[in-house]
Amino acid sequence: MKPAAALAQALREAARMVARIAVGRSLADELDRIAEEGSETPRSALIDLTHGTLRRYGRVQALVGELSRRGRPDALVEALLWCSLYALESGRYAEYTVVDQAVRACALLERWSAKGYVNALLRGFLRERASLEARIGADMEARYQHPRWWIEMLRDAYPERWEELLAAGNSHPPMCLRVNRRRAHLAEYHARLREQAIAARRIGEEALLLERPLPMERLPGFAQGEVSVQDAGAQRAARCLQLAEGQRVLDACAAPGGKTAHILETATVAMTALDADPARCVRMARNLERLGLTALIKPADCTRLDGWWDGVPFDRVLADVPCSASGVVRRHPDLKWLRRPRDVPAFAAKQAVILDALWQVLRRDGKLLYVTCSVFPQENEQLVGAFVSRAPGASRLPLPDGGPAQWLPSAEHDGFYCALIKKEA
Repeated sequence: MKPAAALAQALREAARMVARIAVGRSLADELDRIAEEGSETPRSALIDLTHGTLRRYGRVQALVGELSRRGRPDALVEALLWCSLYALESGRYAEYTVVDQAVRACALLERWSAKGYVNALLRGFLRERASLEARIGADMEARYQHPRWWIEMLRDAYPERWEELLAAGNSHPPMCLRVNRRRAHLAEYHARLREQAIAARRIGEEALLLERPLPMERLPGFAQGEVSVQDAGAQRAARCLQLAEGQRVLDACAAPGGKTAHILETATVAMTALDADPARCVRMARNLERLGLTALIKPADCTRLDGWWDGVPFDRVLADVPCSASGVVRRHPDLKWLRRPRDVPAFAAKQAVILDALWQVLRRDGKLLYVTCSVFPQENEQLVGAFVSRAPGASRLPLPDGGPAQWLPSAEHDGFYCALIKKEA
């Protein structure tokens, strides 16, 4: 396939995906669907177009609204315009190529009558760029590329840093590696990366931050279980659990299993890993097998104790609870548009139920680590404070790594929250 035709094909498939996301489908589901169906378009090209468009979703929506002379277009045509505007602003393609291939993509989408409209709108964008910036500048969603309610929540929670957090949410995420200490030494693995011209630097005890992301298959030793991809913020969990040999440990919301694996790499413990989705449990088992690790994996709702608990208390409990994922939104740019304001209190209510249930399976003098990938206080400090106030014997401990509970997104890591809670004897 020639490069020009390849772009038209990529725009067609990206437009179909983004149109589905606009009515509530998730980007992860769409990428899985494309993988199952097969596609002539490289996955990397689709990820660039879909992620890039969704990171700028508020902006491209506003641009189409300003430029359209005939009202809102057909949903597929509108999604094609969003993806094409991203392609124009990305600088990855010549402007004339994008316009030409977007028009060709109309035919691939069977929207032949939209060719002239798409051509005119994209050329209008190129002519009117300067004035368009002034016209959409007052639109908060266009400027910050997040929903208005999300912007307001961050501004209330972080009055001095909210713009920085919004910018981080629109950025490309870092790629961090965790070296499996049971199969490789960090220094030696780092040297192997250098031998293959893969630039990385060490952060923490087991983490290597890549200068540029690359496919997992290119990582030396990945198939042999020597290394995993895991954000540096997520790697805090195993360190903060204060693990010791022989402990009985529960990872209550474990899939996809990165933290479960890290715990098992760190200490020889009796690990139970739960997840409510059986399919995710299967994937977790495969990942542990790749790493040479073993856990008792159960497809179960952690709040329904009679369905999985044998009555023997755990020394350590990891509660990596479902959350808004507001700290990792740059990895999942569809989430900020799929979420609704009511979702945050709904998550907080579910998180409280999980904590109350897991407190019952923790032994006296044991420790529970509460973790989210959120930056919203309603799911973090406010929720933990309320739990410690009501739970019998609960006391908050300083985190063993000496860091703050809330890590905000940065160039090195995503946004994660950790709280260590002890059950007094």
